[in-house]
Amino acid sequence: MTLINKLQWRYATKKMDATKSVPQEKVDQILEAIRLTASSSGLQPYEIYVITNKEIREQMRAVSNDQPQITDCSHLLVFAAWDNYTAERINAAFDMTETIRDFKSESGTAYRQMLLKSYPARDAEVNFTHTAKQAYIGLGTALIAAAYEQVDCTPMEGFNPKAVDEILNLKAKGLRSVVMLPLGYRKADEDWLVNLKKVRRAKDQFISWIQ
Repeated sequence: MTLINKLQWRYATKKMDATKSVPQEKVDQILEAIRLTASSSGLQPYEIYVITNKEIREQMRAVSNDQPQITDCSHLLVFAAWDNYTAERINAAFDMTETIRDFKSESGTAYRQMLLKSYPARDAEVNFTHTAKQAYIGLGTALIAAAYEQVDCTPMEGFNPKAVDEILNLKAKGLRSVVMLPLGYRKADEDWLVNLKKVRRAKDQFISWIQ
C-alpha cells in the first residue's frame, strides 16, 4: 500500500478491539515520528504521555464523555503542552541545540535573545495557545504514522482537560492536556463507521493554485 492508500484506509475508529495489542515496535515508530516532527523554533513545547494503566484509563474515560476507545485501545497517547514559555524552557532548548551541533552561532544567539525578550513577556494563555498548536502538529504526524503502520486511532478533544490534568498530575509539571489519541485495532463488526465512504471536499474546492 502507498501512503495515500493507507490514508484512505484510516478513519476515526469508534470501536476498538480490547483483546488486541499494538506491537511495541509499531508504537515506538509512531512515537519517534512525533518526536521528529516540526515545531515552531524547534522548541518542542509539549510532551507525550503513553497510558496503558487500566485504572488510570478508567478514570480518564469517566471524564471523557464515556468514550470507549479510551479503555478499549492498546495505548492511549495524551499530548500535553507547556502551560507557558519561560526563560528556563527556552534556554534549555537552545542549550541542547548548541550541545548536539557542537557550535554556537551569532544568529542562533540573536534568535535566542529575541525569543527570550518576546515570549515570556506575553500573557500565559497566549503562550499556551501557541504551544497547543505545536502539539497539534505532532498529532497530525501521529495520524499519518499510525496509518503508515496500519494502526487504528482517533483524535479526541471530547474530555475535561482540567480533570485529565489532575489525574495525570500535569499542573505540577507545567503542562496542560490538549488532545488524546487512542491507538489500537478496529472492531469492525461493531463499528458503524468502518464501511462508510470517506468524505472529503473535492480537490478543486480544497486546493487553489496561484501560478
